[in-house]
Amino acid sequence: MTRVLVVEDDPQLVRALKINLQARKFDVQEAGDGAMAIRLAADRKPDAIILDLGLPDMDGVEVIKSVRGWSHVPILVLSARHTSEEKIRALDAGADDYVTKPFSMDELLARLRAATRRREAPDAPAGVSEIATDEFTIDLAARKVVRGERRVRLTPTEWHLLELLIAKPGHLVSQRKLLLEVWGPTYSEHTNYLRVYMAQLRRKLEADPSHPRYLITEPGMGYRFEP
Repeated sequence: MTRVLVVEDDPQLVRALKINLQARKFDVQEAGDGAMAIRLAADRKPDAIILDLGLPDMDGVEVIKSVRGWSHVPILVLSARHTSEEKIRALDAGADDYVTKPFSMDELLARLRAATRRREAPDAPAGVSEIATDEFTIDLAARKVVRGERRVRLTPTEWHLLELLIAKPGHLVSQRKLLLEVWGPTYSEHTNYLRVYMAQLRRKLEADPSHPRYLITEPGMGYRFEP
């Protein structure tokens, strides 16, 4: 049974989420503040976290940063904050997705299912365990990226995208294929998702994100990895 930690201080919303998640066979744990969320995330090891940013004791972004210090668990932000700056701040901290309130329960559940699917990584290219560039090294067996002497922390979504691209170096991977593989059929036309997450990857991996050397956009078609 998939374990989901719901971090939210609105009792009515927690109740609605709990009813809907349990009806779909999720095992639900709840936390009403950031400190409890961090403690439960460490002790119970959930398979996914649904996180409100407006918590009574700390900003939800601080929870994301704390959890990302030791875990790659998918984190879905659920927030009334609508600005691009808030979304980018949460994604930069390590969130995998961002859903604004009010929201459709069906959409939230679809995104949650997609996030948990992304934990299953595609196979590495045959015979390849490590890919090295002048800027970074990708260790496929350990599922980690090192840039210089520093390990680069990627969210599960970022890692999944990177794996799909490096599986076919030099080849175009279409927008539709990436969307279907990472987010599922519901999001096959949501190209804005790709723009956001590819920008995240470039900020973390490229020397000059505005003029990428390795993660190349083919406008209107897709992306390719140039080793």
